[in-house]
Amino acid sequence: MSGIFGAISKTDCTEALFYGTDYHSHLGTEYGGMAVLGDDFQRQIHNISQGQFKSKFYEDRRKMTGRKGIGVISDSNEQPIYLNSRLGPFCIVTSGLIENKGKLVSDLLKKGISFSEVSRGAVNVTELIAKLVSQGDDIARGIEKMFEVIEGSCSLLLLNEDGIYAARDRYGYTPLIVGEKDGVWAVTAETSAFPNNGFKINKYLEPGEVVLLTDSGMARKRPGRDINQVCSFLWIYTGFPASDYEGVNTEIVREKCGSFLAKHDKDIEVDIVAGIPDSGIAHALGYAIESKKPFRRPLVKYTPGYGRSYTPPSQETRDLIATMKLIPIKEIIENNRIIICEDSIVRGTQLKNFTVNKLWENGAKEVHIRAACPPLMFPCKFCLSTRSISELAARKAIKNLEDRDPEDVSEYIDNTSAKHKKMVEWIRKDLNVTTLRYQTLDDMVTAIGLPKEKLCTYCWTGECPGKGRCSSKK
Repeated sequence: MSGIFGAISKTDCTEALFYGTDYHSHLGTEYGGMAVLGDDFQRQIHNISQGQFKSKFYEDRRKMTGRKGIGVISDSNEQPIYLNSRLGPFCIVTSGLIENKGKLVSDLLKKGISFSEVSRGAVNVTELIAKLVSQGDDIARGIEKMFEVIEGSCSLLLLNEDGIYAARDRYGYTPLIVGEKDGVWAVTAETSAFPNNGFKINKYLEPGEVVLLTDSGMARKRPGRDINQVCSFLWIYTGFPASDYEGVNTEIVREKCGSFLAKHDKDIEVDIVAGIPDSGIAHALGYAIESKKPFRRPLVKYTPGYGRSYTPPSQETRDLIATMKLIPIKEIIENNRIIICEDSIVRGTQLKNFTVNKLWENGAKEVHIRAACPPLMFPCKFCLSTRSISELAARKAIKNLEDRDPEDVSEYIDNTSAKHKKMVEWIRKDLNVTTLRYQTLDDMVTAIGLPKEKLCTYCWTGECPGKGRCSSKK
């Protein structure tokens, strides 16, 4: 998932664009980009894998001038893309995941349409989306046609002489929210970008909705759809604590998740409650409030130097960040029975090698892991949250228990079944912890507070909106 932001004003928008985009730095680690339209398009893209967005773009923002602009923190592709199309020149940023990219690229090549941007040896997804949009009779119709042919998800911002077109994915997996202050309009993937920049929320875009922002306001170009399948993982892990999605705050949901975990823990005695920084902290606070056990910090994150170990694409980079970012405090760990709240267990390797081991090495008496969501069973098809079945901890457990990769894992998904309990026990032993418990799907949905049918829970259930169970193979 990438973070996208746009701003449009009657005066220069670059300051608002720079700071608004920076507030999405938790969503990507590869590239940052900004495009501003004044007398002409000005565009800058930097690799941010070894540096923060602010430092990379600090000088650029002083040189770029214009009344409207878009920015992105990207998890994989270099963005924004500039295209001088038959609909006129535009810049575009995107967030999502296109499952049928190969077929779409092949179809366009057969039509004589070429591609110039490359990302890791393949066509840049944002350029693909730009070429698809340019097939329409106008920008709004082009976006609509793009929605019709892609499999996966795509939310986007498109900057041209008209203003900023904002389009939310047709199933609503990734959010877009419009804000306004004193005649300045903005659109964001994270509402946490608004308060310190002075914006107030004006509208949560509906799935499939397309709007045009100008310095005069907002105009709807395409209506939204009734179906909504916003990604549940936003509240559990991906999103920023201060952000609201569909009007529901992330920090509050995480506290509720922790509270539910504590309610099921009446059979163990512990000395302290802790969360793995940063996203596990709120889950742990909820657990501590409910259990009335003290919240402490046996592991602290060196925030200035290391971001999320989950988002970088290479395992080597993820392991390095996981090794270096968490610093143990022996005086808090030693001789204590510790509850550790984690947002999720994806691969389990970092939790085992770089978190649990640090606790044992510093004298923990017991280590109890509590995951704020159910076991992840399927690689994400919509937001690049998880990448393959083989690296999921739950699937590794199932393969070891059955000596194969079964097609039907429904019994393992059912948290009341014997197979589910065996799977959790295998993971517990592999992690080398005293006890392990996962959140139930029902409790997670209740914590979020939206109807289950309005949430995407594919990575836990394998079910797609309106399509039943999806293929789990990749």
